Amino acid sequence: MDKKYKLLNSINLSFYMPTNSNFNFTNNSVVTLELPFSEHVEELRQRIFLIVGVILLFTCFAFVEVKSLVKILELPINNVKFFQLSPGEYFISTVKISFYTGLLFSSPVAVGQLILFLLPGLTKKETKIILPLLISSLVLFGLGLAFSYYTLVPAALNFFLNYSEEVLEPIWSFDQYFEFILVLFYSTGLAFQIPIIQILVGLLNIVSPKQMLGAWRYVILISTILGAILTPSTDPLTQLLLSFAIVLLYISGLGILFLIKN
Repeated sequence: MDKKYKLLNSINLSFYMPTNSNFNFTNNSVVTLELPFSEHVEELRQRIFLIVGVILLFTCFAFVEVKSLVKILELPINNVKFFQLSPGEYFISTVKISFYTGLLFSSPVAVGQLILFLLPGLTKKETKIILPLLISSLVLFGLGLAFSYYTLVPAALNFFLNYSEEVLEPIWSFDQYFEFILVLFYSTGLAFQIPIIQILVGLLNIVSPKQMLGAWRYVILISTILGAILTPSTDPLTQLLLSFAIVLLYISGLGILFLIKN
């Protein structure tokens, strides 16, 4: 009986207690688990699918109300008749309007998903810098669209109307009109990202604020060139307005960078 008991006891001990183990129960250190690369890719894929779904949803809503959107786009100009060169031109234009509207209204969701994806891998210091920059970039893009809609588009269109007032009757293609204001919208929105680029370059110590301030002559020259390139029109008024906005944004970004650095 004693031998059997000892044999069973040894079997139980060998079963419950691993012989080749490095477990240390006295050391209660915190173990940080990192997700494998495949899970990061899967998370990114799911977030991209969510963004695409939101874009399609807003695009469908915009297509249902596309007539109201067309009237909003026609507000900056008066006394102009629009026509279509082919039977499907207006339909294609409304699809474009719906898609770009869906893209615009879903941009906050896209930025939010980007923040949620980057947030776990950022330090507290990086979070305090990157998150405000992403939100500020979105706000500046919206301000650029508003500036283009209320200032640049009316100035450019009125210039062309006044220039040909006594010679031609204004009858424009709606598709070409939409392409014109679309380029103006997005080029202005991108130009309004200049302060974000300045702050990133300054925080990464690529260019110091003093060097940016010393390059003001080149900034005026580059803003004039960008005003000529980004505006689809050839009138000097629109180019000057955009150039002035670029210089003002550069000065604003430089001021914010000085405040952050000091």
